[in-house]
Amino acid sequence: MTVSRREFVALGVAATAAAPLSSVKAQGMAMQLSSEDVFIIVDVQNDFLPGGALAVKNGDQVIAPINALAKKFANVIQTQDWHTKGHVSFASSHPGLKPFDMTNLAYGDQVLWPEHCVQGSPGAAFSDKLDLPMVQLVIRKGYHPHVDSYSAFVEADKTTKTGLAGYLNERGMTRCFVAGLATDFCVAWTALDAAKAGFETFVIEDASRGIDAMGSMAAALRNLDSAGVKRIQSVSILDG
Repeated sequence: MTVSRREFVALGVAATAAAPLSSVKAQGMAMQLSSEDVFIIVDVQNDFLPGGALAVKNGDQVIAPINALAKKFANVIQTQDWHTKGHVSFASSHPGLKPFDMTNLAYGDQVLWPEHCVQGSPGAAFSDKLDLPMVQLVIRKGYHPHVDSYSAFVEADKTTKTGLAGYLNERGMTRCFVAGLATDFCVAWTALDAAKAGFETFVIEDASRGIDAMGSMAAALRNLDSAGVKRIQSVSILDG
């Protein structure tokens, strides 16, 4: 049975550890890139890196493979968590509640997070170790003060769109390759929504790191497999 997004958010609320994806068996294939392919780099920001407000353990290990992969693609996009001060997803906005508690908002259940990726803050900035001068578009998400956001395509209310699908369609792109932080949350949901929007979609496992808490990674992988999202290693991707 497919686990819903909210269910595997709930699975991760107590997480402090992360798992590298080398433990997950990828589907082997060699892939020749074309101008119809896009590399979507998810949330490689200071607050999600070691020492950040909402750090993914070993999250910095995605930087080298992402830098190398980006040079192979004709089209590269980054996503950036970009929360307002006092965002509804912050525990500090809910007196009496603490980070990783659950609450109910107008659009459903919401995990409450530590304050992170506040607009203009150092934590919201991309890592200065990224070498991505070829990036063509930055999709900012989570800037609506009353709606959280995980996917690069659709906000957590499952209604508010970022415009990314339209952008990709306008430019004639047909395949999405997704990597970054965190695999079982923003990477997975971006990939799921890419597939739902009609794009052939791949998660690059060795260029991602995930929070593996109480089955959240297994749930994410089941959802990806059910949606037809393929899991590959960066070595499988040939120069375009």
